[in-house]
Amino acid sequence: MKQYVILADITCDLSPELREYFGVEEYIPGHVTIDDGRDFASRLDWDLISREEFYRILSDHKRKITTAPPNVEEYYAVFEKYAAQGIGVLSMSLSGKISSTYGFARAAAERIRENYPQAEIYCFDSFRMSAAFGLLVACAHDLKRQGKTMDEVIAWLEEHKTCVHQMGPIDDLIFVARRGRITMGKAIMGSFAGVKPMGDCNAEGYTTVLTKAKGIKKALDITVRYLQQTMTDPENSYVIVAHSDRELYGKTLAEMIEMQLKPKKVFLTDLYSGSGANVGPGMVGAYYLGAPITDDLAAEKEIMNRIVGK
Repeated sequence: MKQYVILADITCDLSPELREYFGVEEYIPGHVTIDDGRDFASRLDWDLISREEFYRILSDHKRKITTAPPNVEEYYAVFEKYAAQGIGVLSMSLSGKISSTYGFARAAAERIRENYPQAEIYCFDSFRMSAAFGLLVACAHDLKRQGKTMDEVIAWLEEHKTCVHQMGPIDDLIFVARRGRITMGKAIMGSFAGVKPMGDCNAEGYTTVLTKAKGIKKALDITVRYLQQTMTDPENSYVIVAHSDRELYGKTLAEMIEMQLKPKKVFLTDLYSGSGANVGPGMVGAYYLGAPITDDLAAEKEIMNRIVGK
């Protein structure tokens, strides 16, 4: 079997525990810029900025954090390292509908092939982001560990990328409003009322709100019930619970899933700087494999309506 590596970008949000468990040795960092002049690589840890400070800045409407994906030159440098050794590369990116990352990876791969005609590089568009994308990265490494070839891993990813679901609430509606997704008036009223939007991934990787829960206890209960009705083969599946500065909620949800669904393993991870700057504080969600997402989430909406009694 030809030797190959799997390279995901920073937005996969895989914690050190996840990376160690699945053997993820390398990923492609991006860039973070803070309005106080700091500019550094976005990484899957909090060594350059603490989680608390990062999300505190995001919560301050007077402050600003921006991110940028790895550029073509950075992708090229990593790809060339392996192409020169005759090692295949499976490059995995968050949804190309959401970010230019996938396009940059493809541009770098084309340049590599000009200089290394025999190079084997496949650029995979996950059509997912954050831990939904991360679950595909974890599964790809798991398949490689089982001895699957690069082509076999690619085939599995292309078949299953629309099978990754998510569910969970977000409670910082002010940040959502600042991103232009809802009006500030709705955000303020929703925050006072304790309303928490909850959604699943659509075909392009964006979150589509399926319901709104009042209170975190009800939101987490709905989350688990949604998993019970949409998750396939729980006993042989992995679940990733991710949060953006809501560790207690994340731990609670992970424990509920472990007790009620008994999956193969549940992991808890942060939304690190690459994803966190765009999602904002206040999110907790479960990411897992189910049936392929339906058009306009028709089936998923019907399931949610049954759960909440509509």
